[in-house]
Amino acid sequence: MPLTPAPRLTLADGASIPQLGYGLYKVPPGDARRLSLAAIDAGYRHLDTAAFYGNEREVGEAVRDAPVAREELVVTSKVWKDDNGYDSTLRAFDASIARLGLDLLDLYLIHWPVPSTDRYVDTWRALVRLQEEGRVRSIGVANFHAHHLERLIDETGVAPVLNQVELHPWLPQAELRRFHDTRGIRTEAWSPLARGRVLDDPVLARIAAKHARTPAQVVLRWHVQLGNVVIPKASTPERIRENLDVFGFALDGDDLAAIGALESGERTGRDPDDD
Repeated sequence: MPLTPAPRLTLADGASIPQLGYGLYKVPPGDARRLSLAAIDAGYRHLDTAAFYGNEREVGEAVRDAPVAREELVVTSKVWKDDNGYDSTLRAFDASIARLGLDLLDLYLIHWPVPSTDRYVDTWRALVRLQEEGRVRSIGVANFHAHHLERLIDETGVAPVLNQVELHPWLPQAELRRFHDTRGIRTEAWSPLARGRVLDDPVLARIAAKHARTPAQVVLRWHVQLGNVVIPKASTPERIRENLDVFGFALDGDDLAAIGALESGERTGRDPDDD
């Protein structure tokens, strides 16, 4: 039986996105179709892939084979940093949409700004064109700091609707989230469980026991209550279902304060300014 679906959050362009989706980073191509279908069967309506993940083709197969209307699903992909630039981004999109086998992509993101090459503004102009041509419903970015976002907006007049960044209890990104709020940008969390490393914390174990939930569910519920879009990855249908089952309980103020005290600033991935 499908679980309670994630609520949909409205983006600045009027489109909407399920608050909790299935992330396909490091999901092998051989497993991506099966696990994407398991996610859809469980009640997910949001699949997050990327050219770099190497599983766009299988995600597209799952979308076409799913027993739900295409209009119910939000599919995200991303242009890889090696393809940053105006013309190269347009070519990369053509390749992605062909692999996905879709007529329209719901959300397309710049995967990394790569400030050392200084091509992310031109990449953004290509995404704006794709949206204007009706090939992409919504456009956004990933791994952008506030100063990268400010430059995009200042030079193009178009703000991303969403910024997907590393975000978890060790790295809650409060300042960036406040900046997003002032610009109408949704915050989306990748590595929402700090690649699983945060789950051994005794604070989370205590809160999980209090609510008769798992530490992972506690952290995902924390994301939901912060207002984040969140895309946990899972490798089994059981874990996929567990991750979505976070809408039947709520953390209280003491829980939120205890999780907030876990902040250390530790990243599990690269700082976007170091690329």
